[in-house]
Amino acid sequence: MKKFKAAIAAGMAATFLFGCGSASDESVVGISVEKLDEVPEVLETTPDEQEPAEEETVDEDAPPAEGMVRSYFTNKWVDEEINKTRPLAVMYPINKEAQPQYGLSNVAVFYEIMEEGSMSRQMGILEDWAGLDRIGNIRSIRDYFVYAALEYDPVIVHYGGPELYVKTILTRKDVDNLNGVGGVMGSDYSAFFRIPEGSTSEHTAFTDGSHVSAAIDKAGFSLEHRDQFEGEPHFTFTGYSSPNTLEDYKDAVDATEIDMAGCFPVTKSALKYDESEGVYYKTLYGNAQKDALTGEQLSFANIVIQRTYHETRDDNGYLAYQMHDTTRDGYFITKGKMIHVTWEKSDDYGPTTYYDDNGDEVVFNTGRTMIFVIQLKGKSFSTFKVNGTSYAD
Repeated sequence: MKKFKAAIAAGMAATFLFGCGSASDESVVGISVEKLDEVPEVLETTPDEQEPAEEETVDEDAPPAEGMVRSYFTNKWVDEEINKTRPLAVMYPINKEAQPQYGLSNVAVFYEIMEEGSMSRQMGILEDWAGLDRIGNIRSIRDYFVYAALEYDPVIVHYGGPELYVKTILTRKDVDNLNGVGGVMGSDYSAFFRIPEGSTSEHTAFTDGSHVSAAIDKAGFSLEHRDQFEGEPHFTFTGYSSPNTLEDYKDAVDATEIDMAGCFPVTKSALKYDESEGVYYKTLYGNAQKDALTGEQLSFANIVIQRTYHETRDDNGYLAYQMHDTTRDGYFITKGKMIHVTWEKSDDYGPTTYYDDNGDEVVFNTGRTMIFVIQLKGKSFSTFKVNGTSYAD
């Protein structure tokens, strides 16, 4: 992984001070009449003719303040304490009636993966969460979301899940989770509350930063990253002042409108590129997907479409996705372009790594990342569109 260094460059500007004396028939502004011909040439120079001061230059890759470091997950400048603190992996329902949701502005990496019933679900990797007034609403988890989450060394926040398929992974000693329903898959540690109070219906379970902090302390979980976590940038990032435009790839195609409806037919997830801001804005059900706390629409600097082997487990339609694999296909999208990639993941805590067709690791731009995990070609939900072109392979 890259090690980042930064320096601050400062410009210099010259300042001229002009003094005034008393005028008489013997002098002009303190200069003898007899010596007028000897006036230095600089005084006869108009301001427009003076050499311009050197413009101040700003190194956008330099830390803006003492104690600021690059986020492991976005490469943005954050307080050092944010990097030391484990993120949350929060299970967000994607149902139309569950929108908008709270805490999305603090998402560093966002996942959408299909579940049973032709419906998908989302998981947000939240950093800088301690001060959030509300997080959620929160729903159940599937085991493949756990495997996707572990590489960020998070505390997992969820509201139950199918015990038959989730219990084994959630009850491992190295997996820390806050489970809203309690029981054999982990305690709630008093982390959750309902809005409105007393409700037992879906889409009404929430938490907040203070409840999560207290629950982590009560559970005895580590708030700081553990030994399994590498403590390095999660992706290979480029510098802010030298973005990866994908212009070096001859096979890069235009990618300003991403339509994922063929993979997620209920939510019809989509993104549209804003060239002036250099990010993709996300929609659900044809509407902006926003954070209910801030009103901010979700936006991403990087988009990954990750084709993954999957199976249907039983008559209830529960799915399994193979999150550990090698040389599977995918696509990487940024700055209005898209390239083909392959991906691999060999262990729980190692990051999923993406490679271009030259075999080089893909370089991500500074900012949030959206990861769509979709089915292999030929399956029910495997086709997406980019700028109107269908991709089924």
